[in-house]
Amino acid sequence: MTASHLLVPVPIPDRIAALIGACTPAHILQAEFDADCAAREVRRFRGPRLGIEDQADRELALSELARANKVLAAHHPRLVVRPGSAW
Repeated sequence: MTASHLLVPVPIPDRIAALIGACTPAHILQAEFDADCAAREVRRFRGPRLGIEDQADRELALSELARANKVLAAHHPRLVVRPGSAW
């Protein structure tokens, strides 16, 4: 019996990733890419004191993340990307 939190992530070979991508609709792949980029942007704007421009950029990244997550969740709820998640 194995615990899911003890599993080590294994990199997927490029051919397998291409097969998975070929089976996934294009708008889902685009939403996944957008969500990943937006989550990276949200993580970049952390801190107790952000300037007005940084707050606006963080809010924009959060809205882009929410928009992409809405598309991903409609396809499958476990595809949702969170700013602090490793996946």
